[in-house]
Amino acid sequence: MNDLESSPLRPHRLSATAISLGLLAVIAVGAVLKVAQGVVLPLLIAWLLSYLLAPAVNFLVRRLRFPAPLAVGCVVALLLLASWGVGLVIQQRLMAFAKAFPAYEAKIAALYAHFGQELDIPANVLSEANWTAQIGPLVLKTSRFFMTFISNAILVMIFLVFMLLAKPYANDKLRAALPDRADTIIGVSNAISAQIGVYLGSLFVISLVTGLLVWGALAWLGIEFAFTWGLLAFVLNFIPTVGSIVASLPPIAMALVQHYPSIWPVVGVALVLFAIQMTLGNIIAPKVFGDRLNLSPVVVLLFLVFWGWLWGITGALLAVPLAAAIQIALAHIPALAPLAVLMGSGKRYSKKPPS
Repeated sequence: MNDLESSPLRPHRLSATAISLGLLAVIAVGAVLKVAQGVVLPLLIAWLLSYLLAPAVNFLVRRLRFPAPLAVGCVVALLLLASWGVGLVIQQRLMAFAKAFPAYEAKIAALYAHFGQELDIPANVLSEANWTAQIGPLVLKTSRFFMTFISNAILVMIFLVFMLLAKPYANDKLRAALPDRADTIIGVSNAISAQIGVYLGSLFVISLVTGLLVWGALAWLGIEFAFTWGLLAFVLNFIPTVGSIVASLPPIAMALVQHYPSIWPVVGVALVLFAIQMTLGNIIAPKVFGDRLNLSPVVVLLFLVFWGWLWGITGALLAVPLAAAIQIALAHIPALAPLAVLMGSGKRYSKKPPS
């Protein structure tokens, strides 16, 4: 049973003053988060990772009797090794694409000339756009973003180590310090951990399958850099809705450049990618998630826009876990419980059709 169903929600009337103060508080917090991004973002990532890795640490400490520092060291070392491997693969693929890009410039120039004549676009407009000169630096900037993200992982790991060291004994300390409220706090924490764990675990599997299918389909269709586009689909699939659309554009553009002037390979690539994204995103994913991720699509979109504006790609990746955590926390605060209901999908409150 979902945690929001088990907690009674009593309606509370919110005054205009309270709503205004709440909006001002949100704006103030947003400004602080924007300014303190360098510290707050690694801390937030470490907090989310601690929910995912805490079960492994607790298992090693309580079941296998590992010392807490050794258990944390083993888990963090495995995470670092996996992150290093993924970052190295992404870096190599981006650099390979950047080196191979000059070979496509003549074809792209021919495409400019063709569509410029067909659409009657003035030549100076295309020359001022000069997209071919921007793609190479854009790839390099993206590569540097991943390397910067990996370098910031040092600060994330420092926060994560201290959080994980405290995890095995956190509940015991809460019960000793706050005997009256400890169970409620532990319940909220466990609900957040379960919600985030189920969402990220399911999303990882779906993204991995998406990436493999895109890679295999593009390789079968003879599209160059098929593995790179499959890797891009895997990474961007973690961003709801927008990520799958953005991931489909580069391979379609590559098919256009590679097979110009023939248009049918481009149509075939677009149809295959559309079929993969529609099947996994609109058929498989809802069945996997079910009602466990009880968030309105509008809320997901708003969080995606807000956190993406605030922290860029990293903020967009964190948008849904943050929305789920905030919703669960609001559900356990009586005065704010109606907001948790409004953030939900609303399926459980709809009237059942008469039999």
